Amino acid sequence: MTVPAHAYDPEAARSLIDEVSERSGQNLLACYQCRRCAAGCPVGEETGYVTPDRLIRMIALGDRQAALENELVWRCVSCYTCGTRCPNDIQTARITETLKKMAKEAHLEPLRPKIADFHSAFVESGVRWGRVNEMEFMGIYEMKGALRGMKKKDFKSIAEELKTQADLGLSMFKRKRMHMGLQVSAGRKEIQRLQKKASQKKR
Repeated sequence: MTVPAHAYDPEAARSLIDEVSERSGQNLLACYQCRRCAAGCPVGEETGYVTPDRLIRMIALGDRQAALENELVWRCVSCYTCGTRCPNDIQTARITETLKKMAKEAHLEPLRPKIADFHSAFVESGVRWGRVNEMEFMGIYEMKGALRGMKKKDFKSIAEELKTQADLGLSMFKRKRMHMGLQVSAGRKEIQRLQKKASQKKR
């Protein structure tokens, strides 16, 4: 596979490195491209040429568009294998999470809409109750997918998806792997305040 070239823009590079480093809490300048992270990335084969080291390289070169719009940002499973292997303890999973947020703020269409819906539904449920409630979480996720399908008038896919998830949910319920009750954390108000503070923080 031919890897595309990235032009170096010093001013854009400094701005992007500073922003991502501050928001992710990771020292991107400590990366010296040893590629140990790439060798252990479990989704590396699914992300084209973009591996954790190359993602950091995009940021270091100031290529904001490439950094925000690539498969690794959406396919990263936050297993932290990259950070475990990294000699400088750079956790790329925190970088991809930061880039997801930046892409959302820039109103960019996610490359993997279902992953974006899943992520959004998980956060919504967790912030509301302080814990993720499975029934509500999956309900929000399925609703987001259904609305997306309705915009495309793809009613067949909506019906197939709902049937698949209903069958899966019933099977899990029979095996006591699906919980119907509502679990609430005593500290949910604090979580909500933190989330509100983070969303209002000036970037």
